[in-house]
Amino acid sequence: MSVGEFKAHFSEVLEDVKLGIGIAVTYGRKKEVIGYFVPDLEESSKERKIGMLDGKAEIIFKDDFKITEEEFSGL
Repeated sequence: MSVGEFKAHFSEVLEDVKLGIGIAVTYGRKKEVIGYFVPDLEESSKERKIGMLDGKAEIIFKDDFKITEEEFSGL
């Protein structure tokens, strides 16, 4: 994520980090990574909430997919 995006979405970035998602911040035309925001190792070992991407992502399975959605997600 660029510095501009990082600044504009700082609160959302913090929430993602709290959920265990690491973020790399880039700068300049070459988009060189200048830093990382990573979760605290002790906090990230906690179980993640199911549905944290609800409304943010969509999974579509093709008709010939061989396993069920439950098997795929490990439920």
